[in-house]
Amino acid sequence: MDRRNFFRKALHDSSKKVVEHVDAKANQRASHWIRPPFALDELEFLLACTRCGECETACPHDVIFLLSTRLGAQVAATPALDLLNKGCQLCKDWPCVTVCEPKALLLPEMEEDKAVWPTLAKVWINEKTCLPFSGPECGACAGSCPVPGALSWDQTRPVINEELCTGCSLCREICIVDPKAIEVKSLHNTKDSI
Repeated sequence: MDRRNFFRKALHDSSKKVVEHVDAKANQRASHWIRPPFALDELEFLLACTRCGECETACPHDVIFLLSTRLGAQVAATPALDLLNKGCQLCKDWPCVTVCEPKALLLPEMEEDKAVWPTLAKVWINEKTCLPFSGPECGACAGSCPVPGALSWDQTRPVINEELCTGCSLCREICIVDPKAIEVKSLHNTKDSI
């Protein structure tokens, strides 16, 4: 290898490591919030998002909010979902996505007559607070899930299919216990869920 190629390769390798480090840092910070449907990967999202607020305005259910400046200039005024208090309705026409001109929220290629669901968050049932796991019947979340097969029932107990669940949190929104029996966390949160 000649000297020029050696330096070119060294520069390429170090640039790749820097990008990987920045990407890992962005994902680590993103463990504290949940992005809107069809958001790009966190680093790409931050580079694409113009902080225009159009997605927040377009959300007919007020689930999208803009992150505070106290979280830092890198993420200030970028959109996130309030899935602890509300569920994303997975609107048929995806108004938050279609209004995003810089394509930080980007619909994937869709086959005709086939629904495409985003993956928003990780959702699971807290068996310590879910009523059917302690004896009494409940069923409040039955029928709340818009994704076929994502929420089913094992006799009287709800079961979330992690492969199908979008993490929309509609089941959490309708849950009647306090604290809620449906837990939700960011896709970037690597801590064990249970």
